[in-house]
Amino acid sequence: MAVLVGVVVVVFLLFQGFGDPARLVMGQRADKMTQENIRRDLHLDQPRWKQFLLYLNDISPIAIHSAGEIQQKELKGLFIGPVAHRFGIKIPYLRRSYQSKREVGAVILEALPGTLMLAFAAMLLAAILGISIGVLAALNKGTWLDTGAIFSSILGISAPSFFMAIAIAYLFGFVWSKYTGLNMTGSWFDLDTQTGRRYLTLSNLVLPAVTLGIRPLAIIAQLTRAALLDVLQQDYIRTAVAKGLSRKVIIWKHALRNSLNPVITAITGWFAELLAGAFFVEYIFGWKGIGKLTVDALEKLDFPIVMGSVLVSACLFVLVNLLSDLLYGVIDPRARL
Repeated sequence: MAVLVGVVVVVFLLFQGFGDPARLVMGQRADKMTQENIRRDLHLDQPRWKQFLLYLNDISPIAIHSAGEIQQKELKGLFIGPVAHRFGIKIPYLRRSYQSKREVGAVILEALPGTLMLAFAAMLLAAILGISIGVLAALNKGTWLDTGAIFSSILGISAPSFFMAIAIAYLFGFVWSKYTGLNMTGSWFDLDTQTGRRYLTLSNLVLPAVTLGIRPLAIIAQLTRAALLDVLQQDYIRTAVAKGLSRKVIIWKHALRNSLNPVITAITGWFAELLAGAFFVEYIFGWKGIGKLTVDALEKLDFPIVMGSVLVSACLFVLVNLLSDLLYGVIDPRARL
């Protein structure tokens, strides 16, 4: 909760009232009276502290609004009380876009599936390959497999995302596109020009998912290797060997399961980071998600979109980290205590 409150304060101070909203909404043709009306609608004629309270009232799920505000903002929820001050539980109102005049929440909901799909695909790739490489390196410590895994993971961690995005898009989406069948840019859906219907094009997911998954894959591989090597030295593993359990059971049922806590932390932490920080990769590959939406909004100075995107990303970050705490108890019985 403290994290979200901090994000709300920072977002408000950075973007609320920045520039001239009247000109951003109406362009250069806005006259003085129109400017004053727009400033009044956006509460910019109020003191700064009151603007913050009104903004907090809009984005909070529990709020007080008049009947006129409920109708004007098209708030969705359950309100009770008199017409002047109605108390209720509602869907947070992120205000309206300066450019499209659409509600910011609806715009973000359209972009959210693309970001979730991209982050999930990248982390699934990173988790499966990272854990597999880490286990392989730990079980073959000191061999060329171990050395190769360590060297590759160092390269993966060191590679900047912006460089990898450009290189992968150029090589696999342009130079070798006739062999890979992949495009440099594209989103998770395309429009049929004849019917006007959207259809899935998951092939466009491959390149951005690989680009996003490289760094977490390398970190997960190193963490898995280090944790598994540490667990294999524990007394209960020696006891399991002495009892005659098979190597497969010892590795996969006892050793690996008890070495996954730092790996889970890395997976959930990176998943939350990918949800909140895939802006550049989405923009490079033309992937329609929250990242590209935010960058486009910044170019157009559409600050309500930017503010809403940051708040939604922060909420996703907190939820994913909460989920990681719950997963500890599922994976490692010691954490349930």
